[in-house]
Amino acid sequence: MADDLDRLLDEVERRLCRLPDRGATGSRRLGDGEAEGAKEGRSPKLLMRAGSSEEDLDDIIAEICNDSSLIKTPLKLKSNSTGLTAESSGAVLQAPKKRCCPVYLGGSASPSGIGTNISKRTCDQLRCTACDFRVLLFNDYVWDQSCDYLFFRNNMPELGKLRAKMIKKKGARAYACQCSWRSIDELTDLQAQQQLRWVCGKHAE
Repeated sequence: MADDLDRLLDEVERRLCRLPDRGATGSRRLGDGEAEGAKEGRSPKLLMRAGSSEEDLDDIIAEICNDSSLIKTPLKLKSNSTGLTAESSGAVLQAPKKRCCPVYLGGSASPSGIGTNISKRTCDQLRCTACDFRVLLFNDYVWDQSCDYLFFRNNMPELGKLRAKMIKKKGARAYACQCSWRSIDELTDLQAQQQLRWVCGKHAE
């Protein structure tokens, strides 16, 4: 049993203390191993007591485990907060918006939404590129013939003042920005109204 313990201790020393193997006769050849252990800061007491006796086995193992020179400092993980922030912000990006193509105007009976060649819907997100105002629309109304540029320039977008020149007409729709206005009864392609500087301001899906 003593030989088994010696072999076990040799194995421990070889792995933890980098000692050379025993000779054929079982004698220990420390020499350079002890010097190497001393250079690396290992406890000389640990090396000398490695093969002392069976009774000290527990103490030796405990000493090996507690030897500060054998404890490796865990690697610190680098903070990747910047990367995480970028990914997080990428997760909440807004969905792309769509434009009408072509852009349609129409009366109050025409459905509103994203207009296409297949789905002919009137645009309710119009914006004027001339005055940079959003185009307001009023269902079942038309503009009085006395409306002029100064009226819309002075009163947009105050509904209370605009009502002074709005006439009730079922099925119609009154459009206006600060510089232009139209009364529409039927579905109309905006390209046919070349004097208007209105464009689709994009729709959220």
